[in-house]
Amino acid sequence: MSSDLTGRVALVTGVSRAIGIGATIAERLHGMGATVFATGWAPHDVEMPWGAGNAASLPSIDLAEHDLAEPGVATALIDEVVARHGRLDIVVAVHARSSEGGLPEVTEAELDRCWAANVRSIVMLAQRFAQVHEPPPVERPPIGRMVWFTSGQALSPMDGELAYAVSKGALHQMTGSVAHALVPARIVANCINPGPVDTGYAPPDVIEAVERRFPDGRWGQPDDVANLVAFLVSDAGAWIRGQVIDSEGGFNRH
Repeated sequence: MSSDLTGRVALVTGVSRAIGIGATIAERLHGMGATVFATGWAPHDVEMPWGAGNAASLPSIDLAEHDLAEPGVATALIDEVVARHGRLDIVVAVHARSSEGGLPEVTEAELDRCWAANVRSIVMLAQRFAQVHEPPPVERPPIGRMVWFTSGQALSPMDGELAYAVSKGALHQMTGSVAHALVPARIVANCINPGPVDTGYAPPDVIEAVERRFPDGRWGQPDDVANLVAFLVSDAGAWIRGQVIDSEGGFNRH
């Protein structure tokens, strides 16, 4: 089984900050030989307390901006990649809308925004990907791959980020159904829960408190996530399908 992705085209969303998971995955897939189209949405970062600083700069990788919360953008994005590169083999959907606030603070508008950005967009990416993907002959292993991300809301409460947690819960629960729906297009799909990953959003006191809950005394890093994604999208990962994979480095939630 080969980890060589030469000749394959990959779309990676959620690429806007150099220290983020999306940028790291985009660079990793490019290093494996894939032609990578990367996209992010910087205005979302500006809204967040950790700000937009340290924007991604990825030489040799197409880097665009798309607001995937807007209707029609996910479908148009798939078409844009195919128009530019002639095909699409891998979709890694890293993008997500972050949202603070518990039950007393949550609003209908924020629930709708999280649903649109975090769930609807990924379903529509999957739909259009299935429509445009060119599967290999049935006697060959499938090379189509799709990966999306949930959080740890199924393992412990996240009621301080209710709109976000609800949308991530939907991504967790839809995995088996969407992965099965992608079978006719010979696309293998999985979902990853990467656990706490240090992408620069946490203040020093949170960094210190959380790292004590890892057996190795450190947070997850974007490279840890990229290691798993690289395996799943390679030929070696073809036998893992329709799974929600908790890859948290032994994080102690209790």
